[in-house]
Amino acid sequence: MRSTAPAGLMEAFWDYERALMDDDVKALDRLFAPGPDTLRGDAAGLLVGHEAISAFRSGRGGAPQRRVVETHVQTVDDDHALVVAVTELVGGGRGQQTQLWERQRTGWVVTAAHVAVPPPAYDARIWRTLGSPLARATGDGPLAGQSVAVKDLYAVAGQRIGAGNPSWEDAAAVETEDARVVAALRAAGAEVTGISRTDELAYSLAGTNAHFGTPPNPKAPRRISGGSSSGSVSAVALGHVSIGLGTDTGGSIRVPAAYNGVWGIRTSHGAVDRTGLLPLAQSFDTVGWFARTPDLLAAVGDVLLPSREPRRVGEVVVVPELLALADADVAAAVGAAAAVLGATEQAWDLSALPGWRAAFTTWQAWEAWKAHGPWLAGRLDTLGADVRGRFEMASRITEPRALEAYADLLAARQQIRSFVGDRVVALPSASSVAPLIGSDLDVVREATLQLTCLAGIAGLPAVNLPVTTAEGLPAGLCLVAAPGRDRDLLAFARVGVVDRDSP
Repeated sequence: MRSTAPAGLMEAFWDYERALMDDDVKALDRLFAPGPDTLRGDAAGLLVGHEAISAFRSGRGGAPQRRVVETHVQTVDDDHALVVAVTELVGGGRGQQTQLWERQRTGWVVTAAHVAVPPPAYDARIWRTLGSPLARATGDGPLAGQSVAVKDLYAVAGQRIGAGNPSWEDAAAVETEDARVVAALRAAGAEVTGISRTDELAYSLAGTNAHFGTPPNPKAPRRISGGSSSGSVSAVALGHVSIGLGTDTGGSIRVPAAYNGVWGIRTSHGAVDRTGLLPLAQSFDTVGWFARTPDLLAAVGDVLLPSREPRRVGEVVVVPELLALADADVAAAVGAAAAVLGATEQAWDLSALPGWRAAFTTWQAWEAWKAHGPWLAGRLDTLGADVRGRFEMASRITEPRALEAYADLLAARQQIRSFVGDRVVALPSASSVAPLIGSDLDVVREATLQLTCLAGIAGLPAVNLPVTTAEGLPAGLCLVAAPGRDRDLLAFARVGVVDRDSP
């Protein structure tokens, strides 16, 4: 057995792929072996015989649109070979097909095939509860036909807020009305598909919930999805929904968006009403969302963000000192993408960053304990080890220490906003690609927070643009602008992606 393809095999494979995407049933019939022994299987069952396979293709109305991202060949002999192809679906998620090819008198044909696509079934790692839909649209607006995964921190009428913790969910009251942002999405025509998982009380960037597991990352299998908006981002990346509603306190939109290769926005602090949102640290909590396209990301912004006169963004700058905080592969991908957007280099004095980062962590923890300490004081053992450790640390912060950190934050906020000015700043959304499940996440968390805390401290909007490392893994280019310039940033990101994709 060898890995080199026999003559003509890959030409036939690509003929098949084109025919599949064009729903050319005649060509597909020709490329599958005639006779009663030809096989074609998927999750729905096994089709036996060319006639049954042809009838299935004629009646299904075409296959989901996709692109082939990997092919592997194992050659049995000059007339027989196995081809395995990994695919990415336009609607989100990854698939795989395995085909046994045979050279016959008329040319290469498939004698057996198995197709795997992302299943739409309930996955408790992603969803706390699902409906069909869970909550219908209340209006017929610009988001008609769109579906939403709501992070389990937002009120949905008739449901509890579970906050990623079974004990919290058991004690929670049933909500009588939607959070403002959920109500706005429904009024604009979107329906709520379900309530998606979060890290416990949103106090994490990993998405590795100790009770429910790690939502899958279809762009980077066997790697974490990122948190705390982990369920929402996974639902979007897998194609279960078109919009993922989340929050961003310390990076919980930007990091999972980067890890999963989707678009995401953290809005300016206070730009979107947080009524009906369970807080973590109210000085930093913001509404955010994910989408698979920049157009839909902006369309959601048209519904949720305040109307303002559009302004053209200033120059785009990339800060070498910030790039240096990321792993080399991520820094290279982000730097290259920023260059395509016309970014110029601008040096920043980041000598104060460690102090800013420490002040951010201290004040966030102080506010988190103020919000949840009374309930958690006798229930810390209900939390997973990582989140429990953060709340235990938070419980020991004294008021003088917290107030000192807050004073440092006010000074840092002024300095960061001065750095940004009227510019768009391009930096990595996360310090690395998504870590492997089971790896040490503390080091990654600390490195990433050095990057993400800047927008959090200064209350800035930030948009994640998906980029890819040289090794083919998803990463994120983060665009940051002055407070209140969310719409300008979304518009710029849309233009930027068009320019990047132009020949």
